[in-house]
Amino acid sequence: MALGDLMAASRFSQSSAAVSNHLEEFSSNGNHVEEDGGRSVYSSNGINNNTNARDLSETSSSYAVMTTTTNMAYLPQTVVLCELRHDGFEDCITSGPLDSGLVSKWRPRDRMKTGCVALVLCLNISVDPPDVIKISPCARMECWIDPFSMAPQKAIETIGRTLTQQYERWQPKARYKISLDPTIDEVKKLCTTCRKYAKSERVLFHYNGHGVPKPTPNGEIWLYNKSYTQYIPLPIIDLDSWLQTPSIYVFDCSAAGLIVRAFMALQDYGTSSSGPSTRDCILLASCEAHETLPQSVEYPADVFTSCLTTPIKMALRWFCTRSLLHESFDYSMIDQIPGRQTDRKTLLGELNWIFTAVTDTIAWNVLPHDLFQRLFRQDLLVASLFRNFLLAERIMRSANCSPISYPMLPPTHQHHMWDAWDMAAEICLSQLPTLIEDPNAEFLPSPFFTEQLTAFELWLDHGSDYKKPPEQLPIVLQVLLSQCHRFRALVLLGRFLDMGPWAVDLALSVGIFPYVLKLLQTTTPELRQILVFIWTKILALDKSCQVDLVKDRGHTYFIRFLDSVEAYPEQRAMAAFVLAVIVDGNRHGQEACIEVGLIDVCLKHLQGSSPNEAQTEPLFLQWICLCLGKLWEDFLEAQMIGLQADSHAILAPLLSEPQPEVRAAAIFALGTLLDVGFDSSRDGLGDEDYDDEKIRAEADIIKTLLNAVSDGSPLVRAEVAVALSRFAFGHNKHLKSVAIAYSKPQSNSLGSLPSFVVKGSGSGYTTPTHYMPHGSIVPSVSPLLRVDSQTMARDGRVSTSSPLAASGIMHGSPLSDDSSQHSDSGALNDSVSHGVINHATRRPLDNALYSQCVLAMCSLAKDPSPRVSRLGRRVLSIIGIEQVVAKSVKSSSRPGESTTGTSLAGLGRSSSWFELNGGGRLPLAFRTPPVSPPRPSYLTGMRRVCSLEFRPHLMNSPDSGLADPLLGSSGPSGVSERSFLPQSTIYSWSCGHFSKPLLTAMDDSEDIIARREEREKVALDHIVKCQHSSVSELQNNQIASWDTKFETGTKTALLQPFSPIVIASDENERIRVWDYEEATLLNSFDNHDYPDNRGVSKLCLVNELDENLLLVGSNDGNIRIWRDYTSRGQQKLVTAFASIQGHRPGVRSVNAVVDWQQQSGYLFASGEISSIMAWDLDKEQLVSTIPLESDSSISALAVSQVHGGQFAAGFVDGYVRLYDIRTPEKLVCATRPPSQQVERIVGIGFQPGLEPAKLVSASKAGKIHCIDMRRTKAEYLAIDAHRGSLTAVAVHRHAPLIASGSAKQLIKFFSLEGHPLGTIRYYPTFMAQKIGAVSCLNFHPYQVMLAAGAADACVSIYADEVSPSK
Repeated sequence: MALGDLMAASRFSQSSAAVSNHLEEFSSNGNHVEEDGGRSVYSSNGINNNTNARDLSETSSSYAVMTTTTNMAYLPQTVVLCELRHDGFEDCITSGPLDSGLVSKWRPRDRMKTGCVALVLCLNISVDPPDVIKISPCARMECWIDPFSMAPQKAIETIGRTLTQQYERWQPKARYKISLDPTIDEVKKLCTTCRKYAKSERVLFHYNGHGVPKPTPNGEIWLYNKSYTQYIPLPIIDLDSWLQTPSIYVFDCSAAGLIVRAFMALQDYGTSSSGPSTRDCILLASCEAHETLPQSVEYPADVFTSCLTTPIKMALRWFCTRSLLHESFDYSMIDQIPGRQTDRKTLLGELNWIFTAVTDTIAWNVLPHDLFQRLFRQDLLVASLFRNFLLAERIMRSANCSPISYPMLPPTHQHHMWDAWDMAAEICLSQLPTLIEDPNAEFLPSPFFTEQLTAFELWLDHGSDYKKPPEQLPIVLQVLLSQCHRFRALVLLGRFLDMGPWAVDLALSVGIFPYVLKLLQTTTPELRQILVFIWTKILALDKSCQVDLVKDRGHTYFIRFLDSVEAYPEQRAMAAFVLAVIVDGNRHGQEACIEVGLIDVCLKHLQGSSPNEAQTEPLFLQWICLCLGKLWEDFLEAQMIGLQADSHAILAPLLSEPQPEVRAAAIFALGTLLDVGFDSSRDGLGDEDYDDEKIRAEADIIKTLLNAVSDGSPLVRAEVAVALSRFAFGHNKHLKSVAIAYSKPQSNSLGSLPSFVVKGSGSGYTTPTHYMPHGSIVPSVSPLLRVDSQTMARDGRVSTSSPLAASGIMHGSPLSDDSSQHSDSGALNDSVSHGVINHATRRPLDNALYSQCVLAMCSLAKDPSPRVSRLGRRVLSIIGIEQVVAKSVKSSSRPGESTTGTSLAGLGRSSSWFELNGGGRLPLAFRTPPVSPPRPSYLTGMRRVCSLEFRPHLMNSPDSGLADPLLGSSGPSGVSERSFLPQSTIYSWSCGHFSKPLLTAMDDSEDIIARREEREKVALDHIVKCQHSSVSELQNNQIASWDTKFETGTKTALLQPFSPIVIASDENERIRVWDYEEATLLNSFDNHDYPDNRGVSKLCLVNELDENLLLVGSNDGNIRIWRDYTSRGQQKLVTAFASIQGHRPGVRSVNAVVDWQQQSGYLFASGEISSIMAWDLDKEQLVSTIPLESDSSISALAVSQVHGGQFAAGFVDGYVRLYDIRTPEKLVCATRPPSQQVERIVGIGFQPGLEPAKLVSASKAGKIHCIDMRRTKAEYLAIDAHRGSLTAVAVHRHAPLIASGSAKQLIKFFSLEGHPLGTIRYYPTFMAQKIGAVSCLNFHPYQVMLAAGAADACVSIYADEVSPSK
């Protein structure tokens, strides 16, 4: 057996060993009883069955499978409508990449550079300041130089040069100025010179005041006079005025906190006097205001400066004095550490690398987010100084000295990451003697990074967004610099980013972006997949990264990956997503991607160069389409390339893909291929040959779009509406002309419209345009509305001799004279002459295609999905048709009030396309002031389009639109025009997939499985009880009675399987949910907001063993499925679609009958049409249209709850037919019970048990028949139940029980053998309990319990037990 067949067989697995079939064959020799409720046995030998009907035994061998029993016969495993697209579609919830908000925090607002460094050394060697008493021995070293080892002048010059070299290690490109023992004038000159050179860049001012007194209490620092006989104070306000902003100050002197205090006072004064401060000043000071620098010989005299400029040397020397090495270690070896700080493969380079990682990690974990960004990511020199400042705090606090900064930092000297540094330092220093003795000795790297990655991995195993972020994240960033750790670090980073947008934001805020951007330049094959994944996660959060990628030509990396055959389709889908974000609204990105042939790459994969690979991953197809759509969106050059490559023909087959997301993405790509005229570079691209080719391509695209108007997924139909709006925008004038012609009245009868008829339908009668399934309108039929192209003038007028005008479809316009028609044309011409519509001279397409477009637009405007209908009305507004607000008519009207003012009451002719398309559902109006006296109107609420005034407030309402936004536009600006078009959401909605975790399963899956297993157990227990149940008590045990307060009576009722809840609806499509144990109304809501109601024909549960959904089938064939319907006001529409397209001529109502089959996932629908439509709700797609064998319509429909794909239909002419969607012929067999007259079938159902072809049918005349469709020639049972008044019948799914109801306020119960089991009648009692004319019956699926709805709005519930178990 092929894999596909095996999968199909498993999908349609049929029966159960745990639940045995206790139903016996009914006897064929029963007696005929001529009394009400009696039974009779008929033979069907004399019945002339349809020649195509066959005995079940002659059907395909697939029926042999049906006798096989499995545990899950009655408990289907299929679950549908639980995808991401079903959550929040109607609310238009999107989750695409962001441009602002969260993402703005991680990217430094202004990158800055320190351009100039001023070094001021006030040492005055050999002269101690008067306020300092030095100990003996005391610290002497300045910049690791003993100033007393040489002449004072030479010493200070050497110290100055050394300090310059130490700073140059951190910022080699800055200009350095040094001033030794200066005067105030020299410092002023130094500062002004540095500011002049640095311009807007930062200036560093370093002050060493070891040879001058402590700062004054006012924060003044001391300098010298020219003869060095006096100390001269320099007010900090003067220094600040010379250096200006931005600046950073380093003060290395005792009591440096006094200076910081003065600066803070200066800042506060500036803020209070001049509003918010814009000054960017940073201060680093060696100690608090009351502290003196340490004088111990274990430290250098400039210990603060040494920590800032030579951190590794200072850290190691300090560590050695406190470790076990201090006795045996030669401190001079620290100066001999081999290697360079920039070479991570050497000992010195690794130490510097580890130190950077440790200090970055401490800062990121301790500092507030904004402060970390400012100090550690904005300026390289500032970041280095602050990393080293953390070391200074640690070392100097051990000497009772506390360095301070402005902005103030929280304490970090006791952070536990310092222990990791000490360990790494000790391991490195232990190798130092060997490396010095033998320069060729191999250096063993520290395990620091390996251990930290392991710690990060452990966090990933147990962490979440509710816990503290992983402190190792900055270390992961550092590890990316190393080839040996890079792959592991990227994999772990990918796992972290997959945890959610919060994780991506954390990684970006720590500074990961430039590292992963640089890695795109590598060609290492093993890094490609994880880099694509990481960039997918980044771009799913922040679209602004597209600019950086194009600038660094990163797009070529992803195009190569997209085109690689080694990668899995899921991974290439991520590359397509990245490329789609790169070109989204980014002209530079579009041009760069076209330059390297992205269109050809995408189309090659869509053509199926590797079909097996592509077809197995719909996500890949979806994102290839979205990438193409974004690539040529509003970009004429790309559209030309796409059209020349025949891309529309390549995309068209995707509309039959089983995944709605793929179909919607293909529609999006086709829609954006239409040129709306927003591209400002389009003027020079005009070409006559190209125009012809473009017109042909546009026509093909529109035909393809029209095929999808009736798609089962609102996600797809919404994209069709958006695409048609682009077409309407570009062809506004021609579509408006067609719409005007539709509104023209006509004198001839509407009895036949030859120009709107397709001849030769399979059923032998003519079929109106709208009746054809939209999937077959365009490609398979000749033009439906023939208008000679010469009758359509260039100015938009329609000749009165045209069939379009003479046989106008929408009649009864109050404005029908020629003057008003010419008025329209004049207005259009005026608008074109003013250049408002830059595409108004667009060459027209075939008028038949325009007519079909108007039909499609009206179909979308009355779509059962509210969001799609809003989009459809927006499309109609573009061509001048505006909805008359009638939303509140239904809720505000009272019985007896007239509502004809907003209803389409005049559409009484069956051949009117608007009525046949359900025009009464959508009150429309052509917006026109009267120019002639009104005439009697067949179409109340419709007006001609003539008034073209600009009414922008209408665009604010999602339910209505601007009649002609183009003509009201202030100019040809693409931005202003674009705002009038409804916007596609498939792209931004699809982006949400990559924002969610992709590497881990959902956490609630175990709970779902456990709940289902519990429900399965309960269901199986109840099924066994049902099969052995006695129903003698049922008629006397009414456990609940509910007055639904429906004005028109109860139409349908439904019992929930696992809760004491009953659901009912009425003719007005009002749905109410009631808890019959608590006698509480849980919820009440309208099925839709349209002003007219066709009534509910069916209520059933989808996924009844899981989180069940409520399927509501309306009489017009519209299906709406709701979730959370038991919570007041919380109901959400999951999906909605029209299960029936069109109906027979001359029929005013579809009278749809539908039923849902959980095993197969199929919804079957029919009615006053010539076919049965089978919808796959998992695919949300019409999978089969089964033609009927006769002209008779279906009046009852029932599916088998055991055998997937099997269903039965009862017909108006009394026939009963059994179908199986799995067989090639679909029809299995047919029969008609004997009768003196044609008896309409009002109810049908499958008998309980595992046998596939035993049915129960009930006719309007009151007879119930038990039929074995396998033996149509054998005798079968007939029950005379109600004698001409049967209104409802129900067959229990598992118990051998039939219930029937009549208009005579009577419910009867029968066994499958025809024995009467009881009756519920109207009995006047003291409590006045009664039942009205029975309108509906519904059994509980797993218990012997019946819900009965009556015409008097009462719903009664009967059970065979006093307290039925839940």
